[in-house]
Amino acid sequence: MSEHRRKPPQPQGGGRAAARRAAQQQSSGRRAARGSARGSASAASPSGAPEQEPPYQGRAAARRAAQRGGRRRAPEAAAGGGRRSRGGAGGGGRPPKKRFIDYPRAGKDGARRWVPSWRLVLGSCLGFIAFVLGLSGIALAYVDVPNPQKLSQVQKNVYYWSDDKPMVVAGGGELNRQIVPFSDIPKSMQNAVVSAENASFWTDSGVDPMGIARAVVKMAMGGETQSGSTITQQYVKNTFLNQEQTLKRKITELFISIKVGGSVDKREILRGYLNTAYYGRGAYGIQAASRAYYNKDCTDLTTGESAFLSSLLNGPNLYDPYVTTESEGANLKRAKARWAWTLDREVETGNLSKAKRAEIAKEGFPRPRPPKKAMDLRGQKGYLVDLANNYITANTDISEAELKKGGYAIHTTFDRKKMDQLTKAVEKVSKKALKPEQRAVDKYVQFGGASVEPGTGKIVAMYGGKDATEHYTNNADYTGVQVGSTFKPFVLAAAMDKGVRDPKNPAIRTPVSPNSMYNGDNKLRLLNYDRTVWHDKDGNEWHQANDGNEDKGRISLRTAMQFSVNTPYIQLGMDVGPEVVKQEAIAAGLRDDNSMARTTPTFSLGTSAPSAIRLAGAYATFAASGQQTDPYSVESVTKDGVEKYNHKDVAKTKQAFDPNIANNVTDVLKNVVKKGTGTAAQLPDGREAAGKTGTTDDNKSAWFAGYTKQLATTIGMWRVNDQAKSQKFLKMYGVGGEEKIHGASFPSQIWRDYMMEAMKGKPMEAFPQPQPIGKVVYGESASPTPTPTKTEEPSKEPSDEPSESPSDDSSPSATPTETCSPWDLGCKDNGGQGNGGPSGDPGDPGDEPSPPVTETPGGDDGGGFFGGPDGVDN
Repeated sequence: MSEHRRKPPQPQGGGRAAARRAAQQQSSGRRAARGSARGSASAASPSGAPEQEPPYQGRAAARRAAQRGGRRRAPEAAAGGGRRSRGGAGGGGRPPKKRFIDYPRAGKDGARRWVPSWRLVLGSCLGFIAFVLGLSGIALAYVDVPNPQKLSQVQKNVYYWSDDKPMVVAGGGELNRQIVPFSDIPKSMQNAVVSAENASFWTDSGVDPMGIARAVVKMAMGGETQSGSTITQQYVKNTFLNQEQTLKRKITELFISIKVGGSVDKREILRGYLNTAYYGRGAYGIQAASRAYYNKDCTDLTTGESAFLSSLLNGPNLYDPYVTTESEGANLKRAKARWAWTLDREVETGNLSKAKRAEIAKEGFPRPRPPKKAMDLRGQKGYLVDLANNYITANTDISEAELKKGGYAIHTTFDRKKMDQLTKAVEKVSKKALKPEQRAVDKYVQFGGASVEPGTGKIVAMYGGKDATEHYTNNADYTGVQVGSTFKPFVLAAAMDKGVRDPKNPAIRTPVSPNSMYNGDNKLRLLNYDRTVWHDKDGNEWHQANDGNEDKGRISLRTAMQFSVNTPYIQLGMDVGPEVVKQEAIAAGLRDDNSMARTTPTFSLGTSAPSAIRLAGAYATFAASGQQTDPYSVESVTKDGVEKYNHKDVAKTKQAFDPNIANNVTDVLKNVVKKGTGTAAQLPDGREAAGKTGTTDDNKSAWFAGYTKQLATTIGMWRVNDQAKSQKFLKMYGVGGEEKIHGASFPSQIWRDYMMEAMKGKPMEAFPQPQPIGKVVYGESASPTPTPTKTEEPSKEPSDEPSESPSDDSSPSATPTETCSPWDLGCKDNGGQGNGGPSGDPGDPGDEPSPPVTETPGGDDGGGFFGGPDGVDN
């Protein structure tokens, strides 16, 4: 046998056997283990010779191995000493006790002891996953899917007339929703939504972990914020849960989504999502959205239109081109970009061909139509609902968001018969007089009105415009229209209540009688209360014009009111003090809005712009002998049988001024209707009525405000193109074939036609008989002797056709449209200064001219009846 085929000689000493016995007898001790190993070696040696002791380094190696946890064996020497030392002969020490979790790690030094091994990391991950899966299984077992048929129904608000009969059913204010079956949802809409929001919808389990991970990563990298929610999750949130952003709600959403995804047909989920989602403009669901944006059924939507509507699900206020959030045009730009991206996504996901995509691109962005009101709110009902909603949010604890959730029963003050009577009265006059197809000047004529019950403040009727679905501004609420001479009764009330100031001592005031005498001539020089000449900031005088430039000579305040003479009342306002006049008007019920901010001299002639509702409420104070009650439109609000609001609990009535003052004002206004400018408003059968006409400069508005003992009503008329981008009040010369529109014309006719019907069957109640009041005072140049003479004519002539009261004479127009007289304060040619009119407060001629009050209808400056600067913020 060759040398290298021979087996290598076996090591002497029997080290392996000794090691095995040492391992079995660890409890015997290190020395016994070594002795046993030596004995075995002697007996087992094939030569019979005793085994040589291993080198000393074998023991050291064994000890080092023992200190390191027994994980490393000492290198086996030529004589196998390493194995003997581990077994016992080497004397390396007892092996350490093994632990289930080796952490901190044995046998490692320093920081290495705290670095977990890959086995520990893997085991921890697997254990955590198992724990989460187990916990999720338990949670899934306990989470129930709510009944979507009950929770997905949108609640409606029901509005009632004053007789408790239903007026209109409107879901959550403007909320509009119609459920459609899956077969009516066009394939183009399905593809657009799935491609843009959840491409794996048809195959996922209801929750997309990868989608959530992608959203988290993208947000972490500073990209666009994404929700990571699937369509199923959105459906669950809209149908079963609320919209709160809490961890509990999100976890609940995940579990319900998994159950829904595994048990509900995908088509039902998509149908439910598209029928419950909010698209803006009060539209909930694809059918309502299709009507709101394109005025068509959803079955007729094109691929391009579907792509746009799908973008609204990502945020209606961001993509509706007619909503201005940052700057004009920003939403349109964003909508076009999202629309194009959605179409590209449809191509990527295979839901749209490239050829079709190119064809849609050529057609261009399908721009939606401007916002329209829901059709169930057409006519006057839309205005009534808006007014009631504004009142609720301003005067109760019910927020706008809560109101939009629906479910409220709202009982209003609106009398359906009077509403119909007022609407018919306006339509009768407008149809008879206005021929826009024949006269261009008859275009854009607007009417507004309101009827308030004296003593209670109930708004029983109002006229907001032709149709709430076509004309969006409520003409009965704040519009910015000046009221002209209908403001004069507040000047007279202030003079009788607070009195005129003594020229030498302003602390002394003398209450006046309606029989007090003032100079009624045309273009009188305006004086301060101390009989000094009033000047504007440039040192110019102001000479007030009368309607028709008529001279009336010495005239009583009663007669000046009867014929609406301006000069006595602008001077009376100066003698009383414009600020005092303002406070008297506020006490009667007007709001201290922006239009009343500048109490210039012409303030007494009606440059302020209260709403028709507020003006009617203030005149109702006169009808109620000085008792003032704020107008209101809602009697009570209940939800689920629980009363949330009742006006009886908050109703307040105050005595604005002495009853005899109010009765004297009424007596003067009765004279206006009997034989003054308001004769067109006389009621049949001798029923008593009191009222006042009002017309503003340049014939831009005309009013009649009047009342019986039972009802106060105001009617206003003006021209404005409510569809124009830049709205501006227009002149009414020639409207209805009339040379000039006065409060005595169409407004008085409408007032009479309405009040005649509204008062049918009502008792004939007479106004209280007034008692003598105040002293007969004489204004400057109106004393008994000498005979009053007209003051010196100004160096510059006023406008040829001044009206009953200046309107924008005290405030220059933003854009002049004609060459103006130097006396026209509203003219840019004159800068609104000089002899054009009073441009500052009486005691401060240096004040700047007041800003335009009526050039822009409505807007933010005036606010509304219940909201903004003219009411409570809503």
